[in-house]
Amino acid sequence: MPRWFLSTRAHSVGGPVAPVKILDADRPGYTGDLTQELLNAIHGHEVFFGVHGFEVNQADGIEHLTYWFNNLQIGNAVPIGILWPGDCVVPIFVDYIVEGREAINSGKLLAAFLNTNFTGVVSLSFASHSLGARVVLQTITGLAGSFHVRRTLLMAGAIDDNCLTAEYSSAANKIDEISILASTRDDVLAFAYPLGNPLQGIIDRGHPYYHAALGRTGPAPPYPPAPRLHPNWQIPAHLDYGHHNYLPQQPITAAFSLPVDIPPENGPNPPAGTPPPLAPAQQWQPAWSAAFASTRYE
Repeated sequence: MPRWFLSTRAHSVGGPVAPVKILDADRPGYTGDLTQELLNAIHGHEVFFGVHGFEVNQADGIEHLTYWFNNLQIGNAVPIGILWPGDCVVPIFVDYIVEGREAINSGKLLAAFLNTNFTGVVSLSFASHSLGARVVLQTITGLAGSFHVRRTLLMAGAIDDNCLTAEYSSAANKIDEISILASTRDDVLAFAYPLGNPLQGIIDRGHPYYHAALGRTGPAPPYPPAPRLHPNWQIPAHLDYGHHNYLPQQPITAAFSLPVDIPPENGPNPPAGTPPPLAPAQQWQPAWSAAFASTRYE
């Protein structure tokens, strides 16, 4: 079975945004047109997109998403990875906060591509990591109204915490159910969003100019109405869930049994139900996120 990816990369490392390309990771370097083969694969099926975050080159994006997809439990849905040049801007924190222009441009290109080519799917679902949240929400914003966007999961979202009711409210309104994973142990987002870093001690919640990252403490109120937004998103601090723990950097050797939800405060670490092979540090986290995504997908 092909490992499908859509890419907005001009180069495998760094570089600008480019028109969408279809890739099969099992046929590296293939220069033929894969459009019809992909369209045949998705016709009449649900499609599940996974989107990586910042500072990820093409090879790592393919590798990390493949490992995560292999641990998903999503039935006959067709998994497709999205590769975009989030590794092309230095310093990353400036692009991270101000506009994420590569993410925005990638989302616009992906929306146009899906509008033209994905009309035969039953539904679309999305899962993103980090700055990939902006790619997802920008894509959904541009989708034609005929698409059914069933589920969206934003993990460690490197985007303002009011994005679902402000900048991307139109995208949120197109989604049946939205899930979020956030962690106060995410030091990357603490530094990338200095106004949300308590060490700053300058601006607190309630100030009109305060914006923290969605992936640290979840969405800011007012929340999108239920049932569109699932109410549980905060990973307990004692689990020490960092920014790079959501997607695996090596194959995952076991899977959690479903369903999986946010573990209780002050519960065991790793959480109850962790398969023994995953108990070592940082082995269980990406398997847990895959199980959480699978549970919310159902």
